[in-house]
Amino acid sequence: GINAPVFLSQNDGTLMDVDYARRYPVATFASGPTNSMRGAAFLSRLPSCAVVDIGGTTSDVGILQQGFPREASTDVNVAGVQTNFRMPDVLSIGIGGGSHVLHQASGTAVGPASVGYRLAQEALVFGGTRLTATDVAVAGGRAEVGDASLVAHLDKSVVDAALRVVDDRLAEVVDRMRASAEPVPVVAVGGGSILVPEDLAGASRVVRPDHFAVANAIGAAIAQVGGEVDRVYSVVPQQRDTVLDEARQEAVDRAVAAGARPGSVEIVDIEEVPLAYLPGNATRIRVKAVGELSLGGPRA
Repeated sequence: GINAPVFLSQNDGTLMDVDYARRYPVATFASGPTNSMRGAAFLSRLPSCAVVDIGGTTSDVGILQQGFPREASTDVNVAGVQTNFRMPDVLSIGIGGGSHVLHQASGTAVGPASVGYRLAQEALVFGGTRLTATDVAVAGGRAEVGDASLVAHLDKSVVDAALRVVDDRLAEVVDRMRASAEPVPVVAVGGGSILVPEDLAGASRVVRPDHFAVANAIGAAIAQVGGEVDRVYSVVPQQRDTVLDEARQEAVDRAVAAGARPGSVEIVDIEEVPLAYLPGNATRIRVKAVGELSLGGPRA
């Protein structure tokens, strides 16, 4: 067998050991989209961009900032439950490679119903009987999957209408996630990202890197160890730099204690929020540090 330490990915793009996961299992929530976003950053070499991760059933859209997913600034709904835990800022819609395509007199619909993992058995391009988003992507020339001759009979108007639905909904989600009116680069990953057009409204460019289909696994494999400080400090104006240095050092120490290799740790995010409703120049300071996983020797 394999004798190796076990680490799990958590939803801020870093790793945690089993003991930490037992204490804080909620930290694993939404780690899937986070892994894909970290993998997208690695494959595209774009530390700041929008990421569209499309699987068989859903499309997850998030924003990368300095190579890590932007965190949600408000409470997040998880399975109908309002939570106040740290979560990545991700918006999901029911469009994926296996999404059903329905064309009726009233219009064309794509998703949210999907064949899911049975795409290779049920999609037309694989000899099945269900018209899916993958089928219209192949018929529309966006992808080479399965047997294109099996969708050659599809009416061009149906294909174009379905692809317009996909394009419009993806563009809408990217637009909702942007922090400004400026177009942003969009990195398309996941097996279903064959649905993303080369030109997407609101995107300065669309990047589909090599190995895009396995970005999720790559994101988990390259994950670093993190340490974070999130605390309210009393910041005297003349001592601001001293307080920030203290917070930085504590974040670095926490990363090393969690398993990061000393000397590899760097600060990736600093946030200061003055709290006017509290006395004493109260300021919430949040510092995040990350470093490479140390697999040898004792932890500091």
